[in-house]
Amino acid sequence: MTAAPEIRLSLIGIGAGNPDHLTLQAVAAMNACAVILIPRKGPEKDDLAGLRREICARVLRDPGPEIREFDLPLRDAANPDYRRGVDDWHDAIAAVWADELRAALPKGGKAGFLVWGDPSLYDSTLRIAGRVAARMPLALEVIPGITSVQALTAGHAIPLNDIGAPVTLTTGRRLRDEGWPAGADTVVVMLDAGGAFSHIDPAGVTIWWSAYAGMDGEIRLSGPLAQMAGPILAARAEARAARGWIMDVYLMRRARSVAHTGPG
Repeated sequence: MTAAPEIRLSLIGIGAGNPDHLTLQAVAAMNACAVILIPRKGPEKDDLAGLRREICARVLRDPGPEIREFDLPLRDAANPDYRRGVDDWHDAIAAVWADELRAALPKGGKAGFLVWGDPSLYDSTLRIAGRVAARMPLALEVIPGITSVQALTAGHAIPLNDIGAPVTLTTGRRLRDEGWPAGADTVVVMLDAGGAFSHIDPAGVTIWWSAYAGMDGEIRLSGPLAQMAGPILAARAEARAARGWIMDVYLMRRARSVAHTGPG
């Protein structure tokens, strides 16, 4: 029995939206591919596929890899079991990836997948790749990229942490459901569906917020949370209405003199 041809999949971090954020390692990895896969997430998020196309046009050398675009299945947002819904969605995505890889590289070879930010930080690409590997022979390579957290702190010209102090990274869902993380002074929030910061006690908290961090049209707001929650929510709604989608990230720092009492 003939073994299936091995496909080498390179997950390439492309930064938070600025094509200049690509590392030399990422450029070399892209040019070493036989095919680069570009997912489409629907017309409202075509900017994301368009940026990937722009990056390819800027850095790929002739003759270059084949560019292969495909549509991603959508998550069933009505599923009341969030984790089960995400698992089902990732299974569906993995099946599409496997089909695309087999069709693009029937004799094996190297494929590249351009990952927003970094593949290791609050991104499901590595988990989906693991599901693909369970379906077919797959060798995995990861190229790190600049994260939205780095773009956020650079844009606001602030350090990520206080001297000798830890940083907690969490999601908007957990902040909304569980409140301010216990024992934390600095909290970075990603994957917020919108305004989780309005569910915590703003006393003594400063927020630095960026939408489209690293991209053209980046929006930055900062200041005491008690004063900035409203303006940030308004700016977020306006930006989402104008572009049809939004990606935002924010850092909140609580003064150490503020007592950590209760879930908020």
